[in-house]
Amino acid sequence: MKRLLISLLAGLAAAGCAGGAADCRTDVLVIGGTTSGTTAAIASARMGVRTLMVEQTPMLGGMLTAQGVCATDGNFNLPSGLWNEFRERLRQRYGGIGALWTGWVSTTLFEPHVADSIFKAMAAAEPQLEVRYGYRLTGILRRSDRVTGAEFTDSTGHRLRVRARVTIDATDLGDALPLSGSAYRLGMDSRRETGEELAPDEANDVVQDLTLVAILKDYGPGNDRTIPRPEGYDPAEFEGCYDLPGVESAERMLEYGRMPNHKYMINWPKAGNDINLNVVELPFAEREAALEAARQKTLRFVYHIQHTLGYRHLGPADDEFDTPDRLAYLPYHREGRRAKGVVLMTLDDITQRYDRPTQLYRTGISVGDYPVDHHRNCRTDVEKIHFPPVPSFSIPLGALIPERTENLIVADKAISVSNLANGSTRLQPVVMLTGQAAGTLAALSVTGGCTPREVAVRDVQRALLEQKAYIAPLYDVTPDDSDFALLQRIAATGILRMTGEPYFWANRSWFYPEREITVAEFTQGLHDYAPAVALSADSTLLTAGRAAELLRAAGGTTVQIAPSDAERPLTRRETARLVERSLDPFSRPVDHTGAFTKP
Repeated sequence: MKRLLISLLAGLAAAGCAGGAADCRTDVLVIGGTTSGTTAAIASARMGVRTLMVEQTPMLGGMLTAQGVCATDGNFNLPSGLWNEFRERLRQRYGGIGALWTGWVSTTLFEPHVADSIFKAMAAAEPQLEVRYGYRLTGILRRSDRVTGAEFTDSTGHRLRVRARVTIDATDLGDALPLSGSAYRLGMDSRRETGEELAPDEANDVVQDLTLVAILKDYGPGNDRTIPRPEGYDPAEFEGCYDLPGVESAERMLEYGRMPNHKYMINWPKAGNDINLNVVELPFAEREAALEAARQKTLRFVYHIQHTLGYRHLGPADDEFDTPDRLAYLPYHREGRRAKGVVLMTLDDITQRYDRPTQLYRTGISVGDYPVDHHRNCRTDVEKIHFPPVPSFSIPLGALIPERTENLIVADKAISVSNLANGSTRLQPVVMLTGQAAGTLAALSVTGGCTPREVAVRDVQRALLEQKAYIAPLYDVTPDDSDFALLQRIAATGILRMTGEPYFWANRSWFYPEREITVAEFTQGLHDYAPAVALSADSTLLTAGRAAELLRAAGGTTVQIAPSDAERPLTRRETARLVERSLDPFSRPVDHTGAFTKP
């Protein structure tokens, strides 16, 4: 009854956001219609919570739309939640998987305006969701350490003040963090702080290169779409742009980002349009002025492609961005501020999932499979890092919650991860799923009448599983598996461990549901859950009878095993079912570090 009353009162108060009011109230405020902001707002609204999303540009989708990075990286084999829903809508729009597999950088390429239309259709279908365009964040409302909303300003100076029960910072650069007084990191962390062997001895302010993306359109033979020669153009700047193994031609370079309908994404790191600009801490006007250098570099590269490489029939698309030069509305920031959260996810948490002081995998709310990818070619003074292979991984819930600020949730690339880990967690599908989790957490906070940090980890994970979202990055168990949720739950307890496998650009974590299991393997995970179960070196196959004995020793209820099945070896799927029946281990709470909080 208390939750119902809170929800009803909050809904009535939130009605003030309709009709363009300068001051309004809502349950959940999402700052930024970015990649994560869009999914956060949709997820929150779908849970019946009044939600307002405020976006600076005319587009929804951030990296995938307004920034022109219309080729997704990773998660091809992790069809999770809203990422999968978005991808399926793309496939329906274009005509299947093959219609999107047009370039070699990704399996999923599309036009920004099409992605924008899909996101807007998804948002419009939610009666609890309102979207305001044309406003940028200018202030955070707070009482002591509690965020109570935000202030925005449009290009004419008109102000919008929104009071909210929960606020989500889904900006590209974590712009709400300093305004709210929240602690954050920027640049490369020191080895002393993160414990990562590959981190530098001392922290620095180096951020990854950014890119102002161009979308070029093929206007057909005989059409000369060459732009005016940009000031300062020198062909030497782009010399050797396609001098890479496996590329070795201008045509192959362009095919990197070839999109449907004869378009090309120009987001090229090697002597292309990457540029290193640390504009994160600059005031808005100074940031915009500094970013002009990125816009000019892309225009010079476009001119190089047209004039020097001979692709005069390719010109900036006239049906994507309503900017004077037809380039993307915003730059593609690969890195910005990163919140200091209740936990810090490091590269070691990805590479050594089970051998860490904290068991963050148990608190997973978003999944990814991309290797660590840092763009630092423009900084010759920074030592190159040779990143180790990684398995697929989960983002921990605690990375979304600032260590001290209340009623603020962090999404997009500003979550609490190390600089090194950011190279994997920043990719679009991961960010989309992190946004979905942020919106789910916000909604549960509102309906539960508590702060986001007080929402139980398992409650967020259950809600995500109901949304067909992954909490564990299982390569070989998809949502159409009848045991999908069960195997996700068991994997998130660690009783049956995943097997990580680095695999090119799509790393894996296997559950092996049909593989038989040894006694030693079973006791390894069961011991972590219930130390009373001794570790065993027994390499014989686990039988149903032996599993039942070990589960009783772990404190589980007695499971009746037919005499004919007692000596039959179990598969990992059958073992998971038995574990759930006897122990129901997912119902045992964990804290944000992944530690079990009570028997």
